[in-house]
Amino acid sequence: MGDLRVVTREGATDALGSEVVEEFRSGLRGASLIAGDDSYEEARIIWNASADKRPALIAQCSGVADVIDAVNFAREQDLVVAIRGGGHNVAGNASCDGGLVIDLTLLNGVHVDPSARRARVGGGAVLGDVDRETQAFGLAAPLGVVSLTGVAGLTLCGGIGWLRRSHGMACDALVSVDVVIADGSLVTASKTENPDLFWGVRGGGGNFGVVTSFEFELYPVGPMVTLCAPFFPLNDGAGDVLRRWRDFMEQAPEHIASNFLFWSIPAHPNFPEELHGTPVVIPAAVHSGAVKDGESLIQPLRDLGDPVLDLSGPIPYTALQASFDPLFMKGERLNYWKSLYLDTLNDDAIGHIVARALARPNPWSLIAVWHLGGAMNRVEPTETALGERNAPFLYSLDTSWTDAADNESAIAWTREAWAEMKPFSRGGAYLNFPGHGEEGESLLRASYGSANYDRLVELKTKYDPTNLFRLNQNIPPAK
Repeated sequence: MGDLRVVTREGATDALGSEVVEEFRSGLRGASLIAGDDSYEEARIIWNASADKRPALIAQCSGVADVIDAVNFAREQDLVVAIRGGGHNVAGNASCDGGLVIDLTLLNGVHVDPSARRARVGGGAVLGDVDRETQAFGLAAPLGVVSLTGVAGLTLCGGIGWLRRSHGMACDALVSVDVVIADGSLVTASKTENPDLFWGVRGGGGNFGVVTSFEFELYPVGPMVTLCAPFFPLNDGAGDVLRRWRDFMEQAPEHIASNFLFWSIPAHPNFPEELHGTPVVIPAAVHSGAVKDGESLIQPLRDLGDPVLDLSGPIPYTALQASFDPLFMKGERLNYWKSLYLDTLNDDAIGHIVARALARPNPWSLIAVWHLGGAMNRVEPTETALGERNAPFLYSLDTSWTDAADNESAIAWTREAWAEMKPFSRGGAYLNFPGHGEEGESLLRASYGSANYDRLVELKTKYDPTNLFRLNQNIPPAK
């Protein structure tokens, strides 16, 4: 091979000599791919089809030693570097043009200690990997809601799932992490070892290094839980259904978590063909306590209207987690997802949400109102980098489309819908759904709080002073 054209951290183009590249590639145990290699095209594709990027080099790391070599190579050669965990990365930062992708997909092992209620999870695992192993012992980590989601990205930016009200967020269940930091060192962070870094990774994203493994506390869950999933018509009466859902959830026990969805029934074999494309509202909820209690407790949500379809009932926890998987496949659609924590869901806010739902740009676009509270809101703002958690709702605009010609209009619609809800919010976002993070520091300060943000800058300066890890919701080091 000849010299490899690359992009530096500052965006300049350069050339790496073939001998330098081959020395790095030959030292890896895992595969390394460049354009023209048989597996390159498949390996470069990430979940969000909007992020169609062509890395100069993909390092498919087989272990921590490969990660260390890849971090050192990126730093020494001044390459732009992207970290790819196991799953979605909606914002598209898991790849880059002309740089190095450190791909952790092969680091997907999960080891469960059922007596200690702990799980050690590789940095490339997805939620389904964890659910499969932990449910063998009737245990679960409080992760997300789609089993193809990567554990790493989800957890490092908080992690909200069906167990959030009973057991908190994913980052709250962390016991320790192993991280390869910018100088190539592998360090462990926990409450007793490098506690400053442990504070930072619980919400601070991928700013401080490559997390190669996570240790989670586990909780008794399943194997069966109770799903509430009635599909009501999306029409002018949707505001009343949303109000009654809000009032029910205000008094609901913490074993019930619920997301109110505005969607259209997908054209998928999982749904009756005659209902494909029907606009609906879904007061989706999960009762994770005793199944014998679940159906009666969720019944008021099933009685909010006359459903066109009702999928409610007992369901294996692993099946619940995988239920959305066929509808969110890798590379299938272009995506721009943006979120905002809401301080109120009053009539004015509901009016805006319903009006937007009735005017969604296409049937694939989903609007979700997540009811929060419970265990996730009882964590003090300074205990983790994530900051305050006392917002009662999360508003999420999950805009998807299939034609790149619609990019500009789809993104503009989402930004307008997001902006009109800011009067009902202090401005913080769930940073797993940040759009493109285009607001920069202002969005991060609003999300973390200024005190936590300033502390994160100090940590960034300590652990990554040259901002090697910048393809994320980036916190630049102090100059």
